Amino acid sequence: MVTRLVGSAGVLVAVIGFTILVGQPVSGQAQPEIKYSTPPPLVITAFGGKPVDYKAPRTPWGDPDLQGVWSSDDMENVGIAAGGGRGRGGAPAADAAPAGPPPLYLDEKALEARKAQVAKGAQTRDTSAESSFRFDYGRRAFPQTRLLVDPPDGRMPAIRSDVTPRGMPRGTYGPGPLNSWMDFSLYERCITRGIGGSVLRVIYGNGNRIVQGPGVVAFSYEMLSDTRLFYTDGRPHVNQKIGMYLGDSRARWEGEELVVETTNLTDQTAFGVNGNGTRHSKAMKITERFRRVADDIVQYQATWDDPLTYERAFTVSFPLTPLDGGYLLPYDCHAGNAAIQMSLAAEREEDKRYAEDLAKGIKRERRGVQDCGAGVGGGAIAGCTPGAPAAAGGRGGRGGRGGAADTGESTAEK
Repeated sequence: MVTRLVGSAGVLVAVIGFTILVGQPVSGQAQPEIKYSTPPPLVITAFGGKPVDYKAPRTPWGDPDLQGVWSSDDMENVGIAAGGGRGRGGAPAADAAPAGPPPLYLDEKALEARKAQVAKGAQTRDTSAESSFRFDYGRRAFPQTRLLVDPPDGRMPAIRSDVTPRGMPRGTYGPGPLNSWMDFSLYERCITRGIGGSVLRVIYGNGNRIVQGPGVVAFSYEMLSDTRLFYTDGRPHVNQKIGMYLGDSRARWEGEELVVETTNLTDQTAFGVNGNGTRHSKAMKITERFRRVADDIVQYQATWDDPLTYERAFTVSFPLTPLDGGYLLPYDCHAGNAAIQMSLAAEREEDKRYAEDLAKGIKRERRGVQDCGAGVGGGAIAGCTPGAPAAAGGRGGRGGRGGAADTGESTAEK
């Protein structure tokens, strides 16, 4: 027994020693230093870029009070990037766009039209909505035309040409084949939508709760029920080798603003709506800014900086307003549900039938796990013929963000 223990200890020491060695860069092969850009100052889009002198109420320990349940619902039909279409209920375009980059804000005439449209839409849906918990909608109109405030032209930066394609898998919507749970997104697996995907507006579940304590701020999302902790007590980041889906956040107060820097991310999450889009690298650094600019508005801004994936950093900024009802609702999604099991079973059944048809001399396209895709809530797609291949480029049905142009990331909810 003693001999075995000593022998095991020797093996353990050897393994530890080998791990330490392989963890160090080989001489002459040091990793190049990653150069990050300087995040831009906060852009208060809620008031069209006008100066704000509002001072937030204070917590008992003296920090600006951000607490409450906030929502991005009022960003309905505001696309991520410039060039987004109107979508369902969108505001009309300005009469004449000036030369140069598209304007970040609507002119007075267009803003008044948007206000009237939002008010009418809210009144109609207050009395005719199919459900109180789906198809959430805005009640206030803000002047911004897009979420991107940097780059100034409002366009998503391109993916670096040397980056191997690494889109988020979307098993439920194909194109397949589906061979394991790894062919499904983290969202479909009920794990996370990531930092960007959790705060960008979708058709429901847009609540964000902020709770503060001395030295820490808790930020919770309604959909998938993630909670992030922003430590403001000066503690350092955890070891850089530790990667987490939502990263490791450290924060500080700069006057009225809470500035949060998040590192230690994995390469399994992405920026887009519901966490879709191109997955970033482990080098991604996210800098967020929170400032209460009115009793009922928190301006939120996030700079995404990944020199190993994007050609340059980019920044989104938009207001968060009080959530209707004031409570985050439970989001009963769990990783042990039957959707993935049934999808994989359907794919294996298609393998069998596809082989049988080939044996009969029948050549056809493979069918996805959903005939022609599916609308929101699984509704039938208008004009779809069961058994026919799904149409390229998306799906029909109600809901979704609607109308946004292709920016290199998914700006439409799938």
